[in-house]
Amino acid sequence: MLIKLNKGEVLGFETDTVWGLGCLPNDSKAVDKIYEIKGRDRTKPLILMSNNLESLMSYVLYVPDYAKTLIDKYFPGALTLIFEKSNLTPNFITSGKNTVGIRVPAHQGFQELCAKIDGNVLATTSLNLSNEQPAKNYDEACEKFGSKVTVIKPENQINTGVSSTVILCTGDEPMILRQGSIRI
Repeated sequence: MLIKLNKGEVLGFETDTVWGLGCLPNDSKAVDKIYEIKGRDRTKPLILMSNNLESLMSYVLYVPDYAKTLIDKYFPGALTLIFEKSNLTPNFITSGKNTVGIRVPAHQGFQELCAKIDGNVLATTSLNLSNEQPAKNYDEACEKFGSKVTVIKPENQINTGVSSTVILCTGDEPMILRQGSIRI
């Protein structure tokens, strides 16, 4: 059964790393809502997450060989890779930058959620107010954000509480921008 997200609808969900906020990538109203809910600086882009790599590839212009090696080793998992974006990626997700981050979380609940969403891709960020820690569990997510977003209850609450490792993949070599739960 496909989940139909309403225009402007934002979801709260657990991933393998931290709780996240997400919406359909082509829904500018929902993206605006994410920035508003978090009090997020508009110069900070969102990333795209999916249950499968194939759904994300149309948003990316080019994948260098070293990035393919990282994908083969760490996807699905706690790794966000940043590539030059394709024309399909909306500027309102990337804060006008020419790059986009992608990730395939290794979390069964998130995988099942994304499999039910049309296009299998969500524009995402962590579920927290800017400069604060992400929600730790379902109860905290509902308490702090339940009046603003649809919080998806996980079957088993399993996350590391440590953000993903972020690697820039636009140059000749990978550049680690944030060391997270995957050590590279």
